[in-house]
Order: sequence, then C-alpha cells, then structure tokens
Amino acid sequence: MASKQCHIMVFPWLAFGHMIPFLELSKKLAEKGIRISFISTPRNIQRLPSIPSNLAGNIKFVQIPLPSVHGLPENCEASIDLQQGKIQYLKKACDMLQAPFEKLVHKDPPDLILFDFIQCWVPETAAKFGVPTVFFSAYSASTLCFLGQPDELKFFQKRTKIEDFAVPPKWLPFPSMVSQRPDQAAQMFRKLKFPDISGMSSGQRWAATLEGCDYVAVRSCMEFEGAFLGCLEELYQKPILPVDYSPEVLTFHWLDKQGPKSVVFVGFGSEYKMPIEQVHELAYGVELSELPFIWILRKPGVSSSELLPDGFLARISNRGKVCLDWAPQLEILTHPAIGGCLFHSGWGSINESLGFGHAQILMPMVSDQGLNAKLLVEKGIGFEVQRNIDGSFNRDVVAKSMRLVMVDKEGEPLRLKAGQMKTIFGNQNLHENYIKDFIHYMGIYQQKGHQMPIKDAEKL
Repeated sequence: MASKQCHIMVFPWLAFGHMIPFLELSKKLAEKGIRISFISTPRNIQRLPSIPSNLAGNIKFVQIPLPSVHGLPENCEASIDLQQGKIQYLKKACDMLQAPFEKLVHKDPPDLILFDFIQCWVPETAAKFGVPTVFFSAYSASTLCFLGQPDELKFFQKRTKIEDFAVPPKWLPFPSMVSQRPDQAAQMFRKLKFPDISGMSSGQRWAATLEGCDYVAVRSCMEFEGAFLGCLEELYQKPILPVDYSPEVLTFHWLDKQGPKSVVFVGFGSEYKMPIEQVHELAYGVELSELPFIWILRKPGVSSSELLPDGFLARISNRGKVCLDWAPQLEILTHPAIGGCLFHSGWGSINESLGFGHAQILMPMVSDQGLNAKLLVEKGIGFEVQRNIDGSFNRDVVAKSMRLVMVDKEGEPLRLKAGQMKTIFGNQNLHENYIKDFIHYMGIYQQKGHQMPIKDAEKL
C-alpha cells in the first residue's frame, strides 16, 4: 500500500517580502514530493509568480478572501499597497482570517502548518486538530536574536527605553555590532511595545508566535550565522532549523555590453516608499559616483519627470539605466556585469546578492534592515552609508561610499570577502542538504507525536 503524501499548509504574512520566501521554500519542498497548500488572498495570488509546470501538481494556491475593515482601502491586500501608517488595518483584517482559516484546516487537514508571525493565532487553531506548526522566519537569525525571548517581547524587562535598542542586546553570549541606528531604534521600540489598531503590538505577536509554535525554521545557514542560530536555541528553548535555499541562475541581456563586475545594482525593494526628496538625493549621489548602474525604482504609474531630478536621465544615459516598473531582480543580480549592490539591506536581497558574491553598499530604511546592515559590516562584507541623526543622507556620502566599495583600493578586502560568499549563499548542494534536513526533522517530529505544550496542558 502506497504511503500517504505529506501535506504542508503554508500561510505567509500579506507582504511580498514574506510571500516570496514562503513560495520559494514551498517550491523546494514540492520538488521532494510534498503537497503544498499555499494560502493567501485573491489579489495577492494573482500577483505571485506562476508555479513551474513540473511542480504544478504539488502546489495549490488556496484563496482566502480578505474581510473589509474600516480604514483599509479597497483592493489593498498587501503591505505594498499601503502607506506605512495604514498597514495596521491590514493586520486587523488578517486577524479576521482566523475563522475561515480554521475551516480550511478542517476541510483538508495538513501534516504541518508553516506560518508567519503576524498570524500568531495559527498555533491555537492548529491545536484543535492536533496539527504541529512551524514559524518560518523571513528574517535573519541575528534579527531574531536581537528581538530576544518571548517574555522580553511581552514585558520589556531588560530593554525599557529607546536607547536600549541602539546597542547590541546584553543576552548575546558573544561580541556583536548588531543594533539599530537611533532613529530606527525609536521606530522598533514603538512597534514592539505599543498596540496598533489591531489591538496587538508587534512584540505581542512575536511572543505569541514563539510560545505557540512547535519549532522554528529560519532562512539562514550555519556557515554564515552559526553563532546566532545557536543563541536562538538558548533563547527559545525550541529546535531551530536553518532552511536556506540558493537562488536560481538566469540571464539578463541588457547588461551584456558592460564590463565584468563594473555595474552597481540599485534597488530598495517593493515595501519601502522612498520620499521624493530622498529619491532625488540618491539620484544625485549615483550620478556623482560616475559608476555604471542599473536602478530598479519600482514606481508603476509614475513618469520619470515626476520622480527624478530634471535632466538626470539625459546626463546618465551613456552609463545607467532606470526601471520605473517591475524588473527581474534575480535575473539582473546573476549577470556577470554586476559587481555590487546599493540597497536597503533586506534579508531576502542579501541572500540573493551574496549568492553571486556582490559587494554590499548598505542603506537600511525600515524594520530589520538596520540589524542586517550591522551584521554584514561585522562580517566584513558590507559598508554602511553614513547617515544624519534623523536617518537622512546626502549625495556626496552616497557617491563616496559607492566608489569605496566598487573601485577604491580601500574597499578591496571587502570585495574579496563578498566574492567568497558565493561558496555559502550560492552553494546549491549545501542548501539542498538544509531542505533535506528540514524534511527529515519533520518526519521524526511526526513519529514522536504532536504534544500539547506543558503550560497549555496545565490549564485543562
């Protein structure tokens, strides 16, 4: 008798910086014969990349309509659709998905649920059906260590003020630079500590997720973040499984005429809405660097005359390219003409760019990006652009940083060390083994049986 096909339900937060890593992991699991139910809202599913034909039988998109919430604009189903202050309404709408999600689990019970920290109620729902849950972190292990234990995220016993977030946490058992800039420390402190319109703070969501899940999977690897992954096991007292995966290799013909390692990729992702003043200052900085570049600006529906300084495109036409709409970032990064990246230090982009050994010019903007930037500086593979105390920057510093990392002699050790990262982030066999280990652990865990946490059992 044939064994039953393993079924995993995958439910990421409604942000493309989360949905894409969850989808990429889903593909890797589907390649191993695992059946995937990938859950999201209708409009998000329409915007996700199509599933490769060889995996279509194992991955099914499952639509779950997003409830309307006062304050949430119509047809806004992902964080990319909203200004920062409106995302709290999306969280409130996401919380209202708990009942329809429970119906999905009841209708087609999975063997495991892979979920995101915003949906901190997933373990409670899964427990009704005896289904184990895994929190999959799209953030780095160093960021999770910086956030700390669940009790600290709920009660702020050790970090009581904003300044505490501008230094490495005391619970790290080794020296580290990982901390926030003062302006970013204030943002993180507020988000973690104070509830928004949804009725919960980010700290409360993290704590509930970490207390409720059975184990944690992190998009990372021992070869790069081994010390931080070990620290997480001590902080969480739960198994921590690295499940990194290397990017696929593609091509991009526009860059064929450029010299090897000569072009700077410039991009700040889909989530951060850069103010027009910063866009102009960045443009002048890129221009002053006199380096060839390709800039993915991602402002659909906006003309270049509205977004860029007067005459900018004409002045850089012989050495630069600006894409105002969607562009294949991974395809660009894999091209041999790319030598460095000027970007926001998002963890997904770091994984992709280091997979090709690109030097890192770091300009973190929001959330975990400042922590990631400090990690890369600590590792000697990135240079963080100097900022003013309010987080702003000027063109001269941008240009100087670009030249230091790309062409100056001072940046040669950084370029060399970044190039060596291909042996970790671009190693297909290494990351294939991480996926196999994850599947193996899942099988062992199921054989042991899903047990209710002791503290929950005591309530009965």
